[in-house]
Amino acid sequence: MTKKNKYPKIGIRPIIDGRLGGVRESLETTTMNMAKNVAELFREKLRYPDGSPVECIIPDFCIGGVKEAVDCGALFSAQNVGVSLSVTPCWCYGTETMDMDPQLPKAIWGFNGTERPGAVYLAATLAAHNQKGLPAFGIYGEDVQDLDDGQITEDVQRKLLSFAKAGLAVALMKNRSYLAIGSVSMGIAGSMIDPDFFQDYLGMRNEYVDSSEVLRRIQYEIYDREEYERALQWTKENCTEGQDLNERDNQRSPEQRGDDWEFVVKMTLIIRDLMEGNPKLKEMGYGEESQGHDALVSGFQGQRQWTDFLPNGDFSEAILNSSFDWNGIRTPYMVATENDALNGVSMLFNYLLTNTAQIFADVRTYWSPSAVKRVTGWEPDGIASEGFIHLINSGSATLDGTGQQSKDGKPVMKPFWEIDQKEVDACLKATTWYPANLGYFRGGGFSSNFLTKGGMPVTMCRVNLIKGLGPALQIAEGHTIDLPEDVHKTLDERTDRTWPTTWFVPKTTGKGAFANVYSVMNNWGSNHGAISYGHIGHDLITLASMLRIPVCMHNVEDDRIFRPSAWNAQGMDLEGSDYRACENYGPIYGMK
Repeated sequence: MTKKNKYPKIGIRPIIDGRLGGVRESLETTTMNMAKNVAELFREKLRYPDGSPVECIIPDFCIGGVKEAVDCGALFSAQNVGVSLSVTPCWCYGTETMDMDPQLPKAIWGFNGTERPGAVYLAATLAAHNQKGLPAFGIYGEDVQDLDDGQITEDVQRKLLSFAKAGLAVALMKNRSYLAIGSVSMGIAGSMIDPDFFQDYLGMRNEYVDSSEVLRRIQYEIYDREEYERALQWTKENCTEGQDLNERDNQRSPEQRGDDWEFVVKMTLIIRDLMEGNPKLKEMGYGEESQGHDALVSGFQGQRQWTDFLPNGDFSEAILNSSFDWNGIRTPYMVATENDALNGVSMLFNYLLTNTAQIFADVRTYWSPSAVKRVTGWEPDGIASEGFIHLINSGSATLDGTGQQSKDGKPVMKPFWEIDQKEVDACLKATTWYPANLGYFRGGGFSSNFLTKGGMPVTMCRVNLIKGLGPALQIAEGHTIDLPEDVHKTLDERTDRTWPTTWFVPKTTGKGAFANVYSVMNNWGSNHGAISYGHIGHDLITLASMLRIPVCMHNVEDDRIFRPSAWNAQGMDLEGSDYRACENYGPIYGMK
């Protein structure tokens, strides 16, 4: 795929009153400028995963009737448009000018002005979309503006950007792959790959390789050997090995640990090559292997068949999920621990909306204030006064999750193009690589240990599959917190001191699943969660509605929720109408 067509574009449709003889002519410039202003907003605010500005396609004509609508559709198809936005400052002919593509996420911005009734077109054409079964988002500014006012008000900007981010996420997933390396890990349902879910809801295909393919490539040296030497040297210089905490009689020798480091570095190169390919392999005579599997996300089974006799995947997963390695600062990969494809998809949702690395973690333990006080003598206060949740898993979380990146003096997780080398060094310095717990990982390896800095707004989400319902999405916005050092040490070491920890407090609402912190933990639908920097629950809700995945649990304020117009006709309660609409329309790529 050429650079020009690498990423899907946003198509902007300038809609106009088609009556020639004075009406249309008077609106041409205003209508086209409206489209250009939106394109400028998107180029300024939105980025593709590689950091480049989002590209917009605007036809060089306004759309006043069906012929121009069809011509615009042909242009969009040729230009790899994945998201469709119609804009108009005036009344136009609804069913003649509307976007009829059933798979393109679509929205209409009808200008709130009195000189020409753009809002009337918005209402009429949304009704047409709803009648025809083509859900569209409606964008209508709160304040009346003058016709020649080119400003995009803040409330309109919020909806435009939320729609565009979610729409691009939909388009970026389409026709890509989830690569399963291995099979089901320890009976975890999320690693029982459901191809119908990927195909019908995400437009993705599934690729599979046995774990033995990683071992084959190690044994036959099917990797870039020059890069391997550079990667091993970087690892020795930047990855601090911790104390071996296994029982003395059961520890691996220094020679074995040295072999383990070489092994896990090779694993990292190979998993990456399996995902995206590597032209170097073709030069080495491995043409088939050089192609990869076009995987936007992958999962590595690991436990137990692999880890019972070979080094674990913690190093590979942690480094790939991070925004940097021996090649420098780069876009993170999405690699799910234990081949939990549903958590991999959850990570992918977060990533495509934010362009930031994701924390993969067990939603491990709810610590009540009374339990904390009993164990440590310290009584939680402030944001932690209702207790907190221990997010921890076996060393596979992104190193960005240390919180060692900063903005305005506060800990953050950034898109890779905003990260500097000092922040990379700080993330690496904050991470210790302990020899693997041999009770879990008989084959050795290393697990990363770090403590996430408190004070970061984060969002945890998870897709679950429910028999008879299909997928459902859970969302919990909240914050990371700091604990007193001795309290952290006491609580952390009750689980496994070789693994990374994030202390998380969700926002509570006093009702339902968010009545208190305990109820969030009690209602979480799986053992895993995907944790993203920022409060992005509203964008996840918008994305889920495009994919027709209902949201079963969230703590996002009502005024931040943005779904297609048709959802309003499904009932008066927001979440019940979401379920009814998703059932009514069915998955975006599925047969209804």
